[in-house]
Amino acid sequence: MNWTPIGMLADIPRRGARCVDTPQGKIGIFRTADDQVFAIDDHCPHKGGPLSQGIVHGAAVTCPLHNWVFSLETGKAQGADEGAVRTIPVKVEDGRIAIALGEMLLAAE
Repeated sequence: MNWTPIGMLADIPRRGARCVDTPQGKIGIFRTADDQVFAIDDHCPHKGGPLSQGIVHGAAVTCPLHNWVFSLETGKAQGADEGAVRTIPVKVEDGRIAIALGEMLLAAE
């Protein structure tokens, strides 16, 4: 995989997120209460809400516009008939976060 550094783990509070602009669009980088890090599209497929501004709980995020809940692990909307966001591989080494932009996956795949 071709890893792109995007910042430091310490820059994202626990149960928080940051948004990064990439050639493939905006990506939300999420940190859970137990320091897991996930990367997904920052655009809710329902109404376009910025997921990085949502509430992180467990390994999920709630869209700030209409309360759709997305799994940070799979990108799938929970409790909805359809709806998913792409997930992006992410790694943390020595406190540095990197994402693999060429490896984005649609949750339905």
